[in-house]
Amino acid sequence: MKIDSKNLHEMSNTVRADALRAVAAAKSGHIGIVLGAADIITMIYTVFLNPARDRFVLSAGHGSAMLYAVLKLSGYNVGDLKSFRQIGGPPGHPEFGIDGVAATTGPLGQGVANAVGMAIAAKHNKTGGRVYCLCSDGDLMEGVAQEAIGFAGRYGLDNLVLLWDNNGLSIDGVAQVDKNVSMRMRAAGWTVRAADGTDMNELYDAISAPAAGPLFVRCDTTLGQGASVSGTARAHGFALGEGEVENLIKHLDSAAGRDLWRKFARGHKRTEKIKYANVPRVSVSQKKVAMSTREMSGEYLAAVMKNGADIIIGSADLGQSTNMRIPGVREITADNFSGRYINYGVREHAMAAIMNGMAYAGMRAAGSTFLVFSDYMRGAMRLAAISGLPVVYVLTHDSIAVGQDGPTHQPIEQLAGLRLIPNMNVFRPCNMAEVAWSWQTALSEVNRPSCIVLSRQSIAPVGDAVVGEIKFGAYVVYKSGAARAKMTIIATGAEVPLAISVAQILGGAVQVVSMPSVGHFRAMEKKYKDKILAGTVVAIEASSTAPWFEFADIVVGIDDFGLSGAPDMVYRACGFDAEKIASAIRTKIKHV
Repeated sequence: MKIDSKNLHEMSNTVRADALRAVAAAKSGHIGIVLGAADIITMIYTVFLNPARDRFVLSAGHGSAMLYAVLKLSGYNVGDLKSFRQIGGPPGHPEFGIDGVAATTGPLGQGVANAVGMAIAAKHNKTGGRVYCLCSDGDLMEGVAQEAIGFAGRYGLDNLVLLWDNNGLSIDGVAQVDKNVSMRMRAAGWTVRAADGTDMNELYDAISAPAAGPLFVRCDTTLGQGASVSGTARAHGFALGEGEVENLIKHLDSAAGRDLWRKFARGHKRTEKIKYANVPRVSVSQKKVAMSTREMSGEYLAAVMKNGADIIIGSADLGQSTNMRIPGVREITADNFSGRYINYGVREHAMAAIMNGMAYAGMRAAGSTFLVFSDYMRGAMRLAAISGLPVVYVLTHDSIAVGQDGPTHQPIEQLAGLRLIPNMNVFRPCNMAEVAWSWQTALSEVNRPSCIVLSRQSIAPVGDAVVGEIKFGAYVVYKSGAARAKMTIIATGAEVPLAISVAQILGGAVQVVSMPSVGHFRAMEKKYKDKILAGTVVAIEASSTAPWFEFADIVVGIDDFGLSGAPDMVYRACGFDAEKIASAIRTKIKHV
């Protein structure tokens, strides 16, 4: 195919002009990537991208003005660029939900992994779609990008093109990328090519030639090309005077460029909202013997998958431990993408970001690891919550009862931290009824991610006589006597049987409340909350204490790191013993 490089340059200069206007209006933003990389994004949108099946991800999200300019010129409704970076206008970094924006990016490295997830989804769904991702030097310095790059190479994603805006600079000066990025990429299993990032013919040849596996194109550019700060770290942000910006816009803008964009934009339509597949609910029996909630979760998920649920599940090399490796569910491999299980390897952060990519592509995804390692995933989890992606995180080994692996593997503050993320479901179930509800709720979401937090150790059976109230996030699971309770003991997960034992020792009018979802309970009306939180309120959970004072007068938790030893011994040594807890409560209140 012969391309018209002169016309493409006219179009890319129009992109530069419009993006500069947006940055100038905001008096804030990033001019370096706009001036240096506009030819690359123009080439992708006008020559390669098929909006019906392909996706473009701007991992270098600080170039949002450039992306918005291209989208607006292409016919998408991104809002008024004069209100760029202002309340109600296009935000400072790309956000999913804006017409034409494929992913929320800005925290560097995330978009690279998102693109990998989109490429996996396209392979699995056999859409024939390709994914193009523009990344910066900064993206390639981030660990999540390198995790995802290694994953993509192993899976041979030949529908993925990663374009590196190689200008050699970042905010603090010379970009601290690898000594030889191309060598690293080849070692990871990528086809590597190079092009002048402003030469349309070189770009076209590098991108269009067939590649074995994922394609990495080093696009050599100059940061802030054409500006007085060109080729310096100052060009990254907005370091130009108004006069220079006006002159640049006047020089770059042209009637010819705008006319070419008008002709190009005629076939583009507004992005359709994603519709996630409905997942059938399945019935499971309540357990009458002690059992870990991770095992219960595995049983429920196996039943869901057997019913043909359209979900991609997986784990960061812990599928057996997290009970996510479901017998009979075929694994996705480089030779066969029709399976429904992914072994991400020891790549927790990439797993979470790749799942985001699959969700951006309209797929339901669930991935698993230990709760303590959710710290590695947090950046991607936060973006899932911001973007409203219904991904599911199965987080097992949820407390100090992990035992002999010691404090490094025993979560303390993680539950509280996850519950603090806006728009994030966090479930910690105590029995099969709660496990099933947690999964059913998570898989029915369309705009919110969910954490299902599960025990390694077995939990004594807990009744579910009021199972209908689980959906309120908290309900009375045990009550002594018919009178209104003078004390309520709240517990979650593995601590619910412990709380019942404490109540039985204390005697009197005491009720125990299981609270599998703090968030759902918080959303309830005051009348229900008052019913559930009767009398003096005690909270028991093997994690940080401070958040529980929202509901409780007395909190039994753990605010230090754990110990290495047998699980039951560690549990008791850290204060989770019914007799000790009951005695401590008696010393604090007089009416029990």
